[in-house]
Amino acid sequence: MLTNLTNLTLEQFWTLPEGETAYELIDGQAIPKVSPKYFHSSLQRALLRLFDAWCPGNGRIRPEWSVILKRNGSPWVPTPDLTYISYARLPKSWKRNEACPIPCDLAIEIISPDQTFKQLADKALDYIKAGVLRVWVIDPETFSITVFLRDGSRSSFSGDAKIIDALLPGLEITPKVIFEEAELL
Repeated sequence: MLTNLTNLTLEQFWTLPEGETAYELIDGQAIPKVSPKYFHSSLQRALLRLFDAWCPGNGRIRPEWSVILKRNGSPWVPTPDLTYISYARLPKSWKRNEACPIPCDLAIEIISPDQTFKQLADKALDYIKAGVLRVWVIDPETFSITVFLRDGSRSSFSGDAKIIDALLPGLEITPKVIFEEAELL
């Protein structure tokens, strides 16, 4: 068992024991993920339910599913709150008990009380640079969702503003519906 959680290779990171603490590999360090609080957990559940209703035939959505990426030329293994990957990118026949092996279509991050929007916006840009096609940053304090696109642009949505995206064909969703499903409105 490794006692030093710094200067890890990707192979060493995978040998960390599974337990109550989940880790992300960032700049060679195993960084513990924040334990979700009520708003975070409620939003994650609501999004999972809403995406589950839409996903059949399109792809898969999974909570806390790590993605193998590169950041600044080094292995990076973030664990989005929700990871969506289309069957076009990772076929339905793929069934392995491992991290998502390619950049996902959509990474969803929910701001926790000890995080700032800027921290997650910076992480969203890292996701985009690593090949993730879209990133949603959800702010439970402002009841808003900011969508980051591959071209570096971003748009914020709140209330009844529909999030419609060709990447997610047929999905039309509003922040209000998500926050109501989470029982936060």
